[in-house]
Amino acid sequence: MRRGPWLWAAALAVYAFLYMPLAVVVLFSFNDSTLNAEWVGFTTRWYGKLLDDDEMLRAAGNSLGIALAASAVATLLGTMAGIAMHRWQSGSLRLLPFLVLTPVAMPEILLGVSLLIFFRQVLDLTLGLFSILAAHVTFSIGFVAIIVRARLAGMDESIFEAARDLGASPWQTFRRVTLPLILPGVLAGFLMSFTLSIDDFVITFFVAGVGVSTLPLQIYSMIKVAVTPEVNAVSTLLMALTLTMIALASRLAPDLLKARQQ
Repeated sequence: MRRGPWLWAAALAVYAFLYMPLAVVVLFSFNDSTLNAEWVGFTTRWYGKLLDDDEMLRAAGNSLGIALAASAVATLLGTMAGIAMHRWQSGSLRLLPFLVLTPVAMPEILLGVSLLIFFRQVLDLTLGLFSILAAHVTFSIGFVAIIVRARLAGMDESIFEAARDLGASPWQTFRRVTLPLILPGVLAGFLMSFTLSIDDFVITFFVAGVGVSTLPLQIYSMIKVAVTPEVNAVSTLLMALTLTMIALASRLAPDLLKARQQ
């Protein structure tokens, strides 16, 4: 089928709509002016200023630590949930997909309010880093489970039956057959969880508590005054981190799959 000029024009218009705002953010992070009203000149001093901002560094450290911990826990629990949803699709566990996937489909503001009420009214938990970690694990498990379940759905069940026929125990079958085959999906789930956690704002806003800040919350507190080049600089760095994680996932997952097949 031949693609007409109008199709290319439509595609370019869509990509311009998606990426032009991001390009503007990156460009004005190098603007030598305290305001973003117009371009004055090129400078990198806003990135240097970020390194001297203790509050920003503390918020970035909180975000990074929470994202790593939440991704690790969510990957572990989500992998087990994905395997369970694939193997036991009927019986007593038939409601498991509904329970696991509900946080994925639920609006973030509703999930944030629900977690806030649960932490404060039911558990009487002091809001802080732990409450943020628990909340991020809650909404990340479903994404990992979906990826792992989709990975298992494309596999031939005879592979696992052959392992059992050869005398492998359930644990040996999982460790030597199932896990190597789903490892690309597990890695993709971890990177997805990390990306969702490090830039989450809505749910974190409800469960953060007083005196605890993450990078998205710190950026929000800055833009309430004005969108300065410093905001653009930290947004650019966050964007670069996210794109790096996506590129890493697309690069490592196929390589891991090929290595396991050899």
